[in-house]
Order: sequence, then C-alpha cells, then structure tokens
Amino acid sequence: MSTPNDQLSNLFKIVREAGGGGQQRKGGPRGQAPDLPIGLIGIGVIGLILLWASFSSFYTVQPEERAVVKRFGAVIKTADPGLHFKIPFGIDSVQLVKTERVLKQEFGFRTSNTDGDRTQYASEDHPDESLMLSGDLNIIDVEWVVQYRISEPMKFLYHQRDPEGTLRDISESVMRRAVGNRLGSDVLTTARVEISNIVRDEIQQAMQKYDNGIHVVTVELQDVVPPAAVQPAFNEVNESRQERERMINEATKQANQQIPRAKGEANRLITEAEGYATERVNQAKGETVRFSSILAEYRSAPEVTRTRMYLETLNQVLPRVGAVYVVQDGQTGPIPLLNMRDSKPVVAEEGR
Repeated sequence: MSTPNDQLSNLFKIVREAGGGGQQRKGGPRGQAPDLPIGLIGIGVIGLILLWASFSSFYTVQPEERAVVKRFGAVIKTADPGLHFKIPFGIDSVQLVKTERVLKQEFGFRTSNTDGDRTQYASEDHPDESLMLSGDLNIIDVEWVVQYRISEPMKFLYHQRDPEGTLRDISESVMRRAVGNRLGSDVLTTARVEISNIVRDEIQQAMQKYDNGIHVVTVELQDVVPPAAVQPAFNEVNESRQERERMINEATKQANQQIPRAKGEANRLITEAEGYATERVNQAKGETVRFSSILAEYRSAPEVTRTRMYLETLNQVLPRVGAVYVVQDGQTGPIPLLNMRDSKPVVAEEGR
C-alpha cells in the first residue's frame, strides 16, 4: 500500500517526464519541442496535486469509531465521529479504532460463519486451549468466550505492543487456575456462573494493571464437557445422580405430605380429648350442683322430697315397662289391667 509521500513522489516524476524540454522525444528529431507547452502541463499537474491534497485533507470517523491523529509521528489528539480535516502530504496520519463495538476472543472453538441468527462453528478442535485439569485431577474440555471493548484508543495503540495477545494469554491462564481450584463435578454442573464471574473480574484487574485501554465486558462458558473418551461413563454417572436427586425429591415430597397430615390428625385427637374432658367435668359439676340442691330440699322436707323423687322415678321407668297382666287362679287367660305404654306420666306435686 502506497503512502502519501510515495504518491507525491510519483506526481513529481510525472511532471519531470512530461516537461523535460532537453530530452529527445521518442519518434521525433533531437531538440524538437513537445506538442503541448510545458507551462500548460505544469498547470495541469499542479491542479492534480491540489485536487489530491484537497481529497486527502479530510477523513471520516464512523459512529462506532474514534480516530487517533498523529503529526510527524506524535499523537496530537483524538477525534470523535464525523468529518474532520488533517494536513496532507503525510504530515498528519490517522488511525481508526473501533471503540463502541464489542469484540470477542474464542477459546477452544472458532466461529466460521454468522448467517443471520444462525452461527456456524468450525469443525476443528483446539485441545491445547480447552483441555484443563480440575482440582480432583479430572480432565475437562472447557470452551469459553471473552467479550471486550476498547475504552481508551490511545492506550490501546501505544501503551502495550500487543494488547489483544496479552488479553488472550491472561484469559487462558486465569481460566485454567479457576478450573483447577474446583472439583470437576462442580465445574460441569453448578459452578459455571461463579467461574465466569471470577474469571471476568480477574482479567479486568490485569488489564487495569497493564493500562492498555481494554475493558472486559463478560466471560461466558460456551460448553463444558468431559473429554470424548470418557463421555459414556460420564453420562452414566450423570444419569445416576439425576435418579438419586429424583428419589430424594420424591421422598421429600412424601414427607412433606405425611408429616402435616399426621400433625393435623394428632391435633384433632387432642382437641376432641380436651372437648370430652371439658364435657365430663362440666357434667360432673352439674350433677354435683343438682345433688346439692336435692340434699338441701331433702333436709328441709324429707317426706315430701322422698315422695317426689319416687314419683319422678316411676314416671321415667314405667313408660318403658310395656303391658302389665294380672292372672288369677282359675282364669283361662290373663286379664289386661294396665297398659303402661299408653299411660301418661304423672307429675307429683310437691307438698302431697
């Protein structure tokens, strides 16, 4: 790719070749004047130079970009999105940095194509990146993505020679250490979110120490599986664990149903027993009060009270006796005397 200095040199070369009067023109005698005047050619060339300078003096920064402007190699400013002016002829140079776009680095896999909502991944594996050793000495295949953004373009360009390569090396190192500090079963199941958050924070701390203008947005574990050689055994273990969890859940469900039911039944029995005890106590107290009142009446009028009690007892007993027959000697059958069932109770009057 040609630089502005090279383009300017080519223009001056064209001027020299077109306007050299002392040189022999091909196809004509020595000293013969060119067809066009030298002044006209020079004016045309100068016009081309001015036209080229006017076009090379402006540059456009897209909305997702920021521009770093250098003059004779020294950074003078950063430009926001829009149309800007710079000194041509290689005096000012511009480097565009995509600061508003979220970039990513992939570990253990590569994206081959993105078509609309579907993403296609390359079939090639990268075991040197993805195979890791867990805390219980199990090998795990971990694939993850680091998403980042360039927050400060000047630091990204000039504070470090290869900031993206540094980000990649640190990401792999931190992920291996985070996986190595945990059990393989936890990494495969419950600790994925925790590992992602820890790795993101530690990578961001490293980027701040390097001061390279990179801000880590997120770290996502794409796929965490055991190696292909032990995949069938892992599936069996996982199925056994799921069956154990299912049985534990069923037992817990049954216990949650039976225990409240038993407690409710116990509370019902206790309540009934308390009610029965209260009833018997109240009944006994009532009988005691009734007996005390009868005793007081008996002491004041024994004969009257005795007669009244006798009549009340007969009044209660006789309706349940039924028919009464009186049989005399010499009779062929019983003579109905009284029909106690049809008799009406006789209430004894006190004082008789």
